[in-house]
Amino acid sequence: MSEEKGTSPRRNSMNIDTALVRELAEMLDATGLTQIEVEDGDRKIKVSRQGLAMAAAPFAHAAPAPVATPASAVTAAPPPPPVDAVKSPMVGTVYLGPEPGAPNFVSIGQQVKQGDTLVIIEAMKVMNPITAPKAGTVSAILVDNSQPVEFDQPLVVIA
Repeated sequence: MSEEKGTSPRRNSMNIDTALVRELAEMLDATGLTQIEVEDGDRKIKVSRQGLAMAAAPFAHAAPAPVATPASAVTAAPPPPPVDAVKSPMVGTVYLGPEPGAPNFVSIGQQVKQGDTLVIIEAMKVMNPITAPKAGTVSAILVDNSQPVEFDQPLVVIA
């Protein structure tokens, strides 16, 4: 058998389907998932929202096969957040309390009034309070303290 049969690891290791990677990244935004991993034979592609780490690695010396997006990646998506979720108006880091070690601004089951601070988002070294757009009861907190958030990402649900 000659070297021409695709046994060169260098030739096969960088055959990345960039269109698929883009499609998977768009799927993250559309579904609200934080990570998608697709495996097909000797190729594995993982797209993650945290830092948008993308990796493609062959696990055998055979030529990579085309990778199809599995239907289960779409059907396994968590349900979208309720329409009454308060969303992030900016990209930044969310903080649930006013300072480290302090109690959170709100907790699940707590009654809030319109204008009450729900979280703070730090963007470009500026602390931006995110307030309740209406009175109600906090039914879900959809982010963790010190978590990076994206524009329009659901933060808190007020019922």
